Amino acid sequence: MAAAASALALVAGLSVAVPGTASPAPTGGGTIRPDDAAPTGWAAVGRGTNGGAGAPVESRYEVETLADLKSALANNGQPTAPKIIFINGTINGNQAADGRILGEQDYAAGYDIHKYISCFGPDGKVWSDQTFDYCKKQRQLRQTGSNNMKRQIEVSIPSNTTVIGLGADSGFVGANIVFLSATNVVMRNLSVEAPVDFFSTWSPDDGDGAWNARFDAVSSVTSNHLWIDHVRLTDGRYPDSEAPLGPNGKPANRHDGLLDLKDGTDYVTISDSKLTNHDKTMLLGSGDEHVDKDGGKLRVSYIGNHFENIQQRGPRVRFGQVHVLNNYFVGSTDHPQYPMVSEGQGGNSYFLGAGYESRIFSEGNAFDYTGPGADPTIMVSSYNGHRFSDTGSWFNGEAADLNAVARASFEQNRAEALAEAELSGTTAPDWTGWQFTTDVGWDPADAYSYKAFTTPQAVQNHALQFTGPGVLAVKR
Repeated sequence: MAAAASALALVAGLSVAVPGTASPAPTGGGTIRPDDAAPTGWAAVGRGTNGGAGAPVESRYEVETLADLKSALANNGQPTAPKIIFINGTINGNQAADGRILGEQDYAAGYDIHKYISCFGPDGKVWSDQTFDYCKKQRQLRQTGSNNMKRQIEVSIPSNTTVIGLGADSGFVGANIVFLSATNVVMRNLSVEAPVDFFSTWSPDDGDGAWNARFDAVSSVTSNHLWIDHVRLTDGRYPDSEAPLGPNGKPANRHDGLLDLKDGTDYVTISDSKLTNHDKTMLLGSGDEHVDKDGGKLRVSYIGNHFENIQQRGPRVRFGQVHVLNNYFVGSTDHPQYPMVSEGQGGNSYFLGAGYESRIFSEGNAFDYTGPGADPTIMVSSYNGHRFSDTGSWFNGEAADLNAVARASFEQNRAEALAEAELSGTTAPDWTGWQFTTDVGWDPADAYSYKAFTTPQAVQNHALQFTGPGVLAVKR
């Protein structure tokens, strides 16, 4: 129980007893209770976030199947009234009402991804219904299958809901969990395997050609006050490296985001969770042009999480005031399925992405990056973002200068954009007129209370022992 109690310490704003750090007594007793509220981070600000706390007995459910879950979410005709749902075992998003697990051919009989690819021609550049006699049909089947799959696997979590896994492996496989215009939602102690998109789209004009999957594991659209805690998110059994190859020789990307927050989502804490083995991990904001939706929103705290082999977006931020505190980031240049190749090595992998109008406050994060050519540029990349601040972080156990890495990335991108504009005779984008600064215009300590680990060993120990599902006892 002592070890489990330590798992609550960081998210409760307390330090764990590790040599060289302060060690006030942790609170919470190492137990997940259904009426718990987010103790810190942006989810604790304002009205706070307690999900279905206070739900009456008739609005407390234990479910084992997708059908039972959707019934519980409907909550006897009152979907937004407080409700608490315990997940017992694994719920499969592809499970039909009769119990069958649906696959590609159930959603679109006759669809063949290899035939679909062939219709873009030998170079994969231009689609034509006339390339082969089956192309028009394959195009129609791909769209039909994608829509049928969306209707099946999407699970919309309404307001005032708490979802808790009863065991270390309780949770979801193959489901697309969505918060759509919801408020006050809690997800804890869950294992989530990202859905496989059987109908991923080939986009020939995206770089040298790219696959774009449709379904996130978890996503939020125009929602607020969300607390995601002790959750594991991963590609699991279905790495993209085993998918069919596209015209550019790269495997089809059959997963989209692991945990994406978009369209004005606000007041979110993601704590003590594991995000592993994935490419496009966490996106905040869906476009530089969406200031009307995202400006002044996307306030998110990432506290005490474990990111491993994520390739990119840990997170990639637009607009938001984002606190990245005491997270442990791990990657390798030679991982067999999810290699991370930094910009400094000519790749595009990174952990923190500073996008347009983002204001990231990074604090006490530990980065362990190994393999041939591993270099510190993996820590942060600028995607037109010019405001970034880090204090007290480490690279491979030594003090790191993330601010210098972020500055160099921004200035390189700006120089390239200015040169391109001059060459083409077009107007350079507005962000090229900005200067990099470590003044992000806000301080998380002004918004909520917290304490931080002060050694890389403490951050690593917490990540390895006290994150993800199954480390805390669940009380019903």
